[in-house]
Amino acid sequence: MTETQAPADPAVTASSTLLEARDLHVEFSARGRRARAVDGVNLSIGAGEIVALVGESGCGKTTLARTLLGLERPTSGSVHYGGQPLKYGSKALKAYRREVQLVLQDPTGSLNPRHTVYEAVAEGPRIHGLPDEAEIVKSALSRAGLRPPERFLLRYPHELSGGQRQRVVIAGALALNPKVLVADEPVASLDASVRGEILALMLKLRDDLGLSALVVTHDLGLAWNIADRVAVMYLGRIVESGPVEQVLTAPRHPYTQALLSVLPESPERVVLTGEPPDPTRIPGGCRFHARCQVLASGKAAEAGVDARCRGELLDILPASAGTQAACYYADATG
Repeated sequence: MTETQAPADPAVTASSTLLEARDLHVEFSARGRRARAVDGVNLSIGAGEIVALVGESGCGKTTLARTLLGLERPTSGSVHYGGQPLKYGSKALKAYRREVQLVLQDPTGSLNPRHTVYEAVAEGPRIHGLPDEAEIVKSALSRAGLRPPERFLLRYPHELSGGQRQRVVIAGALALNPKVLVADEPVASLDASVRGEILALMLKLRDDLGLSALVVTHDLGLAWNIADRVAVMYLGRIVESGPVEQVLTAPRHPYTQALLSVLPESPERVVLTGEPPDPTRIPGGCRFHARCQVLASGKAAEAGVDARCRGELLDILPASAGTQAACYYADATG
């Protein structure tokens, strides 16, 4: 099997897909070598759909998100929005960023402590020269759950709770009336009691406004509560994807199984050995094989695929609406 670009799944049509990565590669220089941070990713986000991108720290999730936002330029492959390739001229990117907005992980760090809530939310409309700034700010705060908005306009970030600060960040994104939110660990810095409120808000925004979202997280529990589909990323590549209920109740890839095993309700804990390989030295064969519990247990040998796991490159997964896993053992055992 050769490492080639897989064809698009016919179920993922141009009309249903809003934002898409096509055979995306992003490389950086690292210690005189090329680090493949994103190494052949196909990923689609449909209109009104929430997709969770999950994986360990350092797997390439944030680089992929930044590339989808136009903050990084791909080494090869392309980002498509509304069926059209993303253009990187300043005027084109400015227009694109009205449509696709970022929600950062740490609201305390992303809000200027010297700016009032009004100034924070008004920044985007001012950059884009939108009329009726005051009404836009009030409407965005209201949609983000800060009601009545007049109570918050002149407050500073230190006067707000963590949940309120995150709502201000979300309001800043909503002020531009985007179609897609890219949320990088949107509740990681919040107390457990507040996380559910922010997740409920994102679901409400999807239902009320038709917003799509890519939620970047290491937390599979969060993915279960918010996402329609989930994509599991390891060492720069999607290794399993599909509807969230199917992937998280019957994971096919050993890496997904290991991630799920840390949840409290998991019957058996899988402890992965070692750290993810250096992205400047991605191993041959399946890139997970050096840490794979199925290979280590001898199950892959019993299925007759251990040699392929160690030495034969896997195809890149297509952007697909169905369940799929890049795993020889999963293919052999059904």
